[in-house]
Amino acid sequence: MASNVNPTVRRRRLGQELRRLRELKGMTAEEVAERLLVSQSKISRLENGRRSISQRDVRDLCGVYEVEDHRVVDSLMQMAKDSRQQGWWHAFGDIPYSVYIGLETDAASLRVYEPQVVPGLLQTPAYAEALIQGALPETPTTDVEKRVQVRLRRQERISADEPLRLWAVVDEAALRRVVGSRLIMREQLERLVEQSQRPHVTVQILPFDMGAHPGLNGQYAILEFPDAADSSVVYIEGVTSDLYLEKAHDVQRYSVMYEHLRAQALNAEQSRQFIADIAKEYARH
Repeated sequence: MASNVNPTVRRRRLGQELRRLRELKGMTAEEVAERLLVSQSKISRLENGRRSISQRDVRDLCGVYEVEDHRVVDSLMQMAKDSRQQGWWHAFGDIPYSVYIGLETDAASLRVYEPQVVPGLLQTPAYAEALIQGALPETPTTDVEKRVQVRLRRQERISADEPLRLWAVVDEAALRRVVGSRLIMREQLERLVEQSQRPHVTVQILPFDMGAHPGLNGQYAILEFPDAADSSVVYIEGVTSDLYLEKAHDVQRYSVMYEHLRAQALNAEQSRQFIADIAKEYARH
């Protein structure tokens, strides 16, 4: 796959354009589905970028929407072709959260709240392996190793020439929970301090004594993209399926929650000292 082609983002962008064309035509997804003799759910999946879209699908939809500009049709057809290419993550086989990886790969910034674990982009290999083994106890060793390798590949965004802007608010519980061993935890917290010193990485800790806060409902991440045509996405990880929120009012609500989390957390320097102190506690035992 060409390095500048991200199939996940291409599908989202194409879906957004197809939705725009449908709305300009004043048609509902149900009406389009009836015209094409397909299910309404297929039209919805094509528009939200969760389903691969063929050039034939694009041609048929453009016909329904009476798109007469051949340049527009050709551009959409090319996007459909690009969206069917494979991202680097496909080389690792079936990855449950491949849609998220595609979004993260193309994102310009990522704001994440983690109540239980160290964010994946900041994990050491040993911590990642112990975490995956503990969270998925019935997973074969080969699959655990594959997941670790994918996580490490994702981390390349942090050290890229145009790095991802990462802002992480992490609950104290993630620092206290012993994943693997005390040695693994010490090394992980030392890595966290080291990574937080990068100019494009900010880590803030929410201590226990802060009490109730807007993040008590659980983990979430907000992804923003360099192209204004790509709307921001709120990602909520699940056990059997994940949730992606793209509506403006949903993104706004989670963004406001995140601002409250950042305001209640220790600042960056205080957080580094807090993490370093806990790392020393692991070293003493």
